[in-house]
Amino acid sequence: MVEGPVKTTSTYSMDWIFPTLRKPICGIYLWNIASSITVATVGLFSKILIGWLNKAKCHNRNTFSKILDKRPKDVPLITVSNHHSCFDDPGIWGCLKWKHLMNRKTIRWSLAAHDICFTNKLHSYFFLLGKCIPVIRGNGVYQDAINFCVEKLQNGEWVHVFPEGRVNMTKEFIRLKWGVGRMIYDSPVTPIVVPIWHIGMEEILPNDPPYILKTGKKVTFNFGEPINFSGLLKELRDARVNAECARKAITEKIQVELMNLKIQTEALHKLYHS
Repeated sequence: MVEGPVKTTSTYSMDWIFPTLRKPICGIYLWNIASSITVATVGLFSKILIGWLNKAKCHNRNTFSKILDKRPKDVPLITVSNHHSCFDDPGIWGCLKWKHLMNRKTIRWSLAAHDICFTNKLHSYFFLLGKCIPVIRGNGVYQDAINFCVEKLQNGEWVHVFPEGRVNMTKEFIRLKWGVGRMIYDSPVTPIVVPIWHIGMEEILPNDPPYILKTGKKVTFNFGEPINFSGLLKELRDARVNAECARKAITEKIQVELMNLKIQTEALHKLYHS
């Protein structure tokens, strides 16, 4: 999702993945059954681990639930969040209501690193059935993964993005990657964009070995208010800026909103777990 292609060292061919997502060789009916089972199983696991076995607090969940319930079918949804642990997705969704968490039709599509989640065919099928999309970091905003996300947004679906582009283990400031800017700018219907900040996920699944899931940890999730892009998008289109400038401006607005949400969430985390 960054500008400019780079070489990848992966020898595993993923040429079959996007044709399979668009037209499963087993047939769409069997694929949807397998996907429903995968989504429900992972959702149940996330709910148990996050909601029951750890000390999780979720702020503003009801507002987000209303968006999931009342969003018009033709209006797409994009969620963006910080990325501090390999369990952020599906872990974040463990605080959702059951009806949202277990529904294959409405649960998010999520970008996932190809060199971590799609290293062999077995892993690839598991993540594809769980509605994950292999993104090749460094291959730019016009790669297959971003194109596929734009297609899903055109259908009014939900896409989740970690715009930092990697697990930010040091929690440093990282300029957000512009792929999400392209998704918003190229969507024929302006998406609802909801920022999410979370604290404590790296305590549940540490970033250093041994990679063992933990219980009893303090976690906070904060669902922000939707980001209003109507004014900015009109300004960019009226000015007829080039696509790169538009992506940059949109992504910078998301960065500002996420940083504001970070400050709020840090205060909530201290309040909830003091």
